[in-house]
Amino acid sequence: MKRTAEIVLAVIGALGYAFTAALGGFMIWLQNNKGLMEEVFNETIEQNPELGMSDMEVMLDALGTGGWLFAIASVVAVILGIVAIVLLKGNKKPVVAGIIFIATAVIVAIVTSGAGILAGLFYLIAGVMALVRKPKQVFEE
Repeated sequence: MKRTAEIVLAVIGALGYAFTAALGGFMIWLQNNKGLMEEVFNETIEQNPELGMSDMEVMLDALGTGGWLFAIASVVAVILGIVAIVLLKGNKKPVVAGIIFIATAVIVAIVTSGAGILAGLFYLIAGVMALVRKPKQVFEE
């Protein structure tokens, strides 16, 4: 049985997680680029004078922590997606691949607080399809 639909959905999901990993990398870059962040924060302070420098430190810490979280979770999701695609290829172990897809989609969506939910939907659909679709049975007379 061909598993083309599951593989296509998995590749789209992996690309979505790669985008989320790039977003995490951008957040890490922003945290390390304090000059640019100070400029942005100074412009924000002009508009909202009640903000202070401690708020900037909190924001930079949140950027760094969230960036690392997005990057690591998304890279792990891409790796697990590749493993599941290999298991789907040739219809080797579609049940295991489906479980990997579903578990990855749910866990990464929770860990990233919903940032990886769009890519997770593709993994979730591919996982359900891998579990539900059964090979055609040939009846011998």
